[in-house]
Amino acid sequence: MSRYSRQELFAPIGPGGQAKLAAARVLLVGCGALGSHLAEFCARAGVGSLLLIDRDIVEESNLQRQGLFTESDVRQSLPKAVAAARHLQAINSACCVQARVGEFGPANAEELVRAHDLVLDATDNFDTRFLVNDACVKGRVPWVYAACVSSRAACMPVLPGSACLACLLEEPPPSGGDTCETVGVIMPAVLQAVAWSSVVALKILSGNQSALFRRLFSVDLWSGERTSLDASKPRPNCPVCAQRRFDFLEGRRGLRSSVLCGRHSVQIRPQGAFDFAAQRTRLCDAGVVHLENEYLLQLRDGDLELTLFADGRGLVHGTSDEGRARSLYARWIG
Repeated sequence: MSRYSRQELFAPIGPGGQAKLAAARVLLVGCGALGSHLAEFCARAGVGSLLLIDRDIVEESNLQRQGLFTESDVRQSLPKAVAAARHLQAINSACCVQARVGEFGPANAEELVRAHDLVLDATDNFDTRFLVNDACVKGRVPWVYAACVSSRAACMPVLPGSACLACLLEEPPPSGGDTCETVGVIMPAVLQAVAWSSVVALKILSGNQSALFRRLFSVDLWSGERTSLDASKPRPNCPVCAQRRFDFLEGRRGLRSSVLCGRHSVQIRPQGAFDFAAQRTRLCDAGVVHLENEYLLQLRDGDLELTLFADGRGLVHGTSDEGRARSLYARWIG
């Protein structure tokens, strides 16, 4: 009996749809609360090829809602993409899972998107979502927007010819709104967003696009309030769909530093070329490195901790003050 027999018995999928899943290539952007569950769904559903890209490491506070990770991953300070890929290979060795530790950014977005049949959004910020939108609209690759915060969840499929994210939301929300760091997030909200995103992915990858809901759905699971917006047609004056302006993809929009959702941490991006081997040697010689592996090193400075990745990105833990984080990065890295 096939390991996918129960899924194949579901008439809209069947053996034919399962074969399409096995041939599918999926890009998952983010391996946090949404991403870890979506990654497991892809592996268990029989997706043939899955590329995970994430910029972060596994921390203890992740274990409450990020289903793939363990305390061992925390002790090793493993990058989320690497830890997730290891666990997924143990779940389904037939699924080709690749991990990329780093950012989904303007320099790699178009290349990554064009190499895949579907992009799943599991990011924690709207700048990256607008970048995903730019790359997918330009490359005519379907993607699924998903989000959760507090007790709220949202989802919308974005396909060529339908409304894109910029059709419904012309600009990213201003700073100061709710985040996981300020209002938290409960597991049912995560799982609702995952359920919506997963069923959209199943429909697209198994050849059932005609069964898609072309709407932006959102729900507050605590209050029971629900909203739904029509996303079946592009907005005539959409800056992305209609005017073909790809500001995020072309690097006209974006930040050098950013506060990470729910983390009390700030990410700093390097400027120019970066030599990780030289930096590792210099910092180890200075005696300030307290943990290192093939992907990163960590050092402490007072009440702050700096995680330095091989691509030069730094995560400064213990503050949401971007000025203080940049100052620490400059002091040790330059």
